[in-house]
Amino acid sequence: NRPLCDLRISVTDRCNFRCTYCMPREDFGKNHQFLKRGDVLSFEEIERSVRLLSSFGPLKIRLTGGEPLLRKELPTLVGALARIDGVTDLALTSNGVLLTDKTARALADAGLQRITVSLDSLDEKTFHAITDSKATPKDVLAGIEVADKTGLQIKVNAVIKKGVNDKDIVPLARHFHGTGIIMRFIEFMDVGSTNHWRSDEVLSASDMIERIHAELPLVPLEANYPGEVATRWAYRDGGGEVGFIASITQPFCADCTRLRLSADGSLYTCLFATSGHDLRAILRNGDSDDEIKDWLADVWHNRTDRYSELRAAGQDPHKEQLLKRIEMSYIGG
Repeated sequence: NRPLCDLRISVTDRCNFRCTYCMPREDFGKNHQFLKRGDVLSFEEIERSVRLLSSFGPLKIRLTGGEPLLRKELPTLVGALARIDGVTDLALTSNGVLLTDKTARALADAGLQRITVSLDSLDEKTFHAITDSKATPKDVLAGIEVADKTGLQIKVNAVIKKGVNDKDIVPLARHFHGTGIIMRFIEFMDVGSTNHWRSDEVLSASDMIERIHAELPLVPLEANYPGEVATRWAYRDGGGEVGFIASITQPFCADCTRLRLSADGSLYTCLFATSGHDLRAILRNGDSDDEIKDWLADVWHNRTDRYSELRAAGQDPHKEQLLKRIEMSYIGG
C-alpha cells in the first residue's frame, strides 16, 4: 500500500565528477561502461513514460544522472514534462559546476522549480579527494549563486563519510545558515558495490545533529508530507532549517513513494535494487498506452523491496544470493 508519488529520472549515465561514493574512476573499464547513444531513452520516450505514470496520480519529478546538465537540450525536456497534467513538482539534482546564467534561466523559464546541488566539503583538498575532479568548492558555490539569482528553490546535499568529511558538517551548516538555502546531510550509503562501503565509515544522522546542535542549537520540525526522506530541524535562532537523510540508521522503506527510471529505460523500485524492469523494450515494442499502464501498475503493486529495513535487522538478501546492487551513477540518487 505504498503510493507512487515521486519519479526520479536519470537522463544520462555520464558525469564530469568521479565521486568516490558514486562513480569512482578506478572502476572504469572493469565494471563500468557508458551507455551507447541508442540505449539512452529519447526525450519523447521519457515524456511518454511520465505521462503514463502521472495517470495514476499526482507526480513529483526529479531529473538526475550522472550529471543531468551534460544532456544536450535539457530545457526542452523540462518544458515537455512541465506541460503534463499531473506533474505537480519538477526538480533537478546537479553538482552545480555547469550552472551558468544562461542555463539556469533556460531551465527556470521551461518550468524547473527546484534544484538540489551536491557539495560535500568547503575545503578544497577534501573536495578534490571526494570528487576526483578539477572543480573546486568555489565553482559549486558559483553555480548555487546563479540558481539563487534565477529564483529556483535550492537545497544543498552532502554525503558524509566518517574520517573523510565529517569535519565539514558544522562549516557547511554555518555557511548556509541564514541564507534561505536548506542544507541536508546524508549518511554514507551502500548503493552499488564500487564505493567499497563499510558500516564503520557511516556517521549516523543523530551524531550529525549533535555536532550541529552544539554550535547552532536546533529544534525538530514536522515532515512537510508523508514519505519525506529527510528529517527536518530548524535553527533555534531563526536561521532557517537543515535536514538529515538516515537510510542506514533509520530506514524508511515503509513510507517509500519513489520509483526510479534509469537512463537506459529500466525501472527500479528501490535505490538498492539488483535488477530493474525493462520499460524501454516495451516503449519500443509498439504496445498501446493502456497495455503499458497495465504493465506499470503490475511493477508498482507487486513491489516487495525493503532492503534498508532488512539490512538494519542484520539481514542482507543481496549478499546471501551473491547479487550485485545497481550503481548509483546508473539510476541517480
